[in-house]
Amino acid sequence: MKAPSRPSISLRYRTRQALQGYAFVALWIVGFILFTLVPLVETFRYSLNHVIVSATGVEQTFVGWQNYTRALFTDPIFVELLIEYAVETIFSVPIIMIFSLIIALFLNLKLSLKGLFRTIFFLPVVITSGPVIRELVAQGATTVPQIAQSPIVLEFLARLPGVLRGPAEYLMTSFILSLWFSGVQILIYLASLQKIDRSIYEAAAIDGASAWESFWKITLPSLSTTNIVVAVYTVITLSHFSENKLVRYIYTQTYDIKGGIGYASAMSFLYFAVLILILLIVYLALRSRAAKV
Repeated sequence: MKAPSRPSISLRYRTRQALQGYAFVALWIVGFILFTLVPLVETFRYSLNHVIVSATGVEQTFVGWQNYTRALFTDPIFVELLIEYAVETIFSVPIIMIFSLIIALFLNLKLSLKGLFRTIFFLPVVITSGPVIRELVAQGATTVPQIAQSPIVLEFLARLPGVLRGPAEYLMTSFILSLWFSGVQILIYLASLQKIDRSIYEAAAIDGASAWESFWKITLPSLSTTNIVVAVYTVITLSHFSENKLVRYIYTQTYDIKGGIGYASAMSFLYFAVLILILLIVYLALRSRAAKV
C-alpha cells in the first residue's frame, strides 16, 4: 500500500488549523452578526422611514432620503455639532498621543513604584465610563474656564477663523478631560517600548548618539505601527464618549416629536460616515509617515 503523499498530509494539517481558528472566532462572528450587523441593518432601514412607536407596535412610512437631507440642510444644530466634533477630534488626537507617549517613556524608566504610577494614569479610564464622569462634567471638574478668560488667550482666539475658534477654546478649557482619555494609550505605548531591543540603544550610544538622537532615530520609527493603533483607538474612544454633545443631541432627537427614531437613525449614519472619514484620514497620514521611515 502506498503511503499518503506529503502534500496531502500538509493540506489536511492546514485544514485542521483553519477549522480550529474558525472555531475560536465563531463565537465572535455570531455575536457580531446578532448584536451589531442585524441592528445596523435595521437602523439603516429606520433611517429611510418615518417611524412612529405606538401601543399597537412600530409603524413605518417610507420617506427615502428625506431624513438625511433634513439633517444636512435644515438642521443647523446637527451640522454645527458635526463640524465641531470633527475639528475637535482632529485637534485632540495628536495631543492625547503626545501626552501618552511622554508618560509611557517616563514609566519605561527604571523607577520604583512603577506599578502605582501605572495604576494612577489608568484610573481615569474607569472614571470616564458611567455616571461618575457625567457628575464631574456637570460640576466643571474637567474644565479650566479661567484659561479662556485671560487677555492673551482671548486675543489669540479672536485672531482665529470662526471654524477653529470653538475647538481651540474647547482644547484650552477641557484639556484635563482630553488627558483622561490617555490611560489605554499609555499602556499600548509602554508595551511597544518594552519590545524594543535594548542592544540597539547600546550600539547607538557606542557610536556617539545622544538620547535625543536615539529617540528620533530608534524609538519613534519603532513605534510607527503603534502610532496607527493608538490614533485609531483614540478617535473611536472620543467618538463614543457618553458626554459627546453630538451623541447626546442624536439621543434626544430619538424621543423628540419633530425628530423620531427614523430621523435619529439618519443622523447616526451621517455621524458614522464622518467617523469613518476621520479614521481614514488619520490612518493614511500615519501610514504615509511610517512608509517613509
